[in-house]
Amino acid sequence: MSLDSKITNQLKEKYTAIDQDLEDHLEGLLYSKPITYWDYIQTDALLNLQLPRTDFPDEMVFIMYHQVTELLFKMILSEIEQVAKNEDVDAVIFTDKIMRVSRYFDVLTSSFSIMKDGMDVEQYNKFRQTLTPASGFQSAQYRKIEFASTELINLIDKRFRKTIDRNSSYQNAFEHLYWQAAGKDYKTGKKTYTLTVFEEKYKEEFIRFTKFYYENNLWSKFKSLPKEAQENEALIKAMRHYDYTVNIKWVMAHYNTANHYLNIGGETAEATGGSEWVKYMHPKYQKRIFFPELWTEKEIEDWGTNI
Repeated sequence: MSLDSKITNQLKEKYTAIDQDLEDHLEGLLYSKPITYWDYIQTDALLNLQLPRTDFPDEMVFIMYHQVTELLFKMILSEIEQVAKNEDVDAVIFTDKIMRVSRYFDVLTSSFSIMKDGMDVEQYNKFRQTLTPASGFQSAQYRKIEFASTELINLIDKRFRKTIDRNSSYQNAFEHLYWQAAGKDYKTGKKTYTLTVFEEKYKEEFIRFTKFYYENNLWSKFKSLPKEAQENEALIKAMRHYDYTVNIKWVMAHYNTANHYLNIGGETAEATGGSEWVKYMHPKYQKRIFFPELWTEKEIEDWGTNI
């Protein structure tokens, strides 16, 4: 059988399987245009997604940096999903995917130099005033990365972690997630506008998302592996690397960048969303840890302090 005949037969099988006529699709090829780089990547669309609110040129740096960050978040979620939906995942596949995600976060961590050293402080502190009440904690994709990485109990505000039942409702758990501290007065229960609109847009989506990842998050998937796989040194090393990279290295790079712009004359400026961002962001306060059983008691106690 010639190569042409083999390909034709494979195409017939492909389209027959979905009730399609091969000749219709081949005829369509006669009229379709060849693909180009700019059409495939949608370059024009990407380059027109920046809508600054001021005329300060460094605002474009700020916008594009965050857009690149969101694209990397999407790549991370894609890698995690491949583990979550793989019923036959083993230590080798798990390790490969975890290291891919860690490399994306390595890029995110190192890229903060663009923000920290790549914007004029005076410009930033002027154009940021137009961003109120938007806040970085409103990144839905980052919230999903956390949900997909670990059990909900590990994302509960540290002040309430011991009092929340692991079988608590999604609604109750959601109200006590650590990032709620960025927009809620826990004494009065009053939520800021920033948190309120964020929940209005994403809360139901988050609850649907967490229902799937309740048993399919990375930590739960790891614990469902055979004992031999759970003791795989390469996998354990990869899991610890990911946990440390996300919850200490990347967070601290973000924290130090914020501190560079918001700590002015020894006084800490309020975040655009109104949060007490120092205690919300610094890992030593919330001790966000995706895979707690992979760390010693001493390592957990010192989490975020020896940086």
